Amino acid sequence: MRVGAVLLASGAGRRFGGNKLLAQVDGVPLIRRAMAAVPPVLFARAAVCSPYPQILALAEAGGYLALRNGRAQEGISASVRLGLAAMEDLDGVLFAVCDQPFLTTESIKRLLNAFKESKNAICALSWQGRRGNPAVFPADLFPELAALTGDVGGGAVIRRLPERLILVEAASPRELADVDTSEDLEQ
Repeated sequence: MRVGAVLLASGAGRRFGGNKLLAQVDGVPLIRRAMAAVPPVLFARAAVCSPYPQILALAEAGGYLALRNGRAQEGISASVRLGLAAMEDLDGVLFAVCDQPFLTTESIKRLLNAFKESKNAICALSWQGRRGNPAVFPADLFPELAALTGDVGGGAVIRRLPERLILVEAASPRELADVDTSEDLEQ
């Protein structure tokens, strides 16, 4: 089974006050932490979608396809469509946000294993039954993901198909915590 990964790195960071992906946690920028947690070696193909040249350069240096998102202002769906277009021939795609500084590769591996053992399920990382990110979607849902518009991501597909969702427990609730504001970063 061939699974791809798409790191969604196109947000404007309005609540943060700018591109938060270069902000550091324990001396490491959020984008580098995301790339370390979701290493390309685990996937048939891995990509980073971003409008930011510095993020794209880091992605390329890290072994990812660097996909320039010229439609980032449209919202998360533009990144989903762009990343998905580079993964169409695969059996599944993991979509990950890049602002979860404590996400671990071990949880990513568990998520991939659950997906590979499932029969076309959507697999999402969770904590105590509460769904979070990232999530892996099977190929039969690619057309639905490709039809998303606006600031809507894969969560809309998950909400429509709850019976296909398998939750995969993270090692800690900290893994699902994301950085939306500078205060989140300080905590």
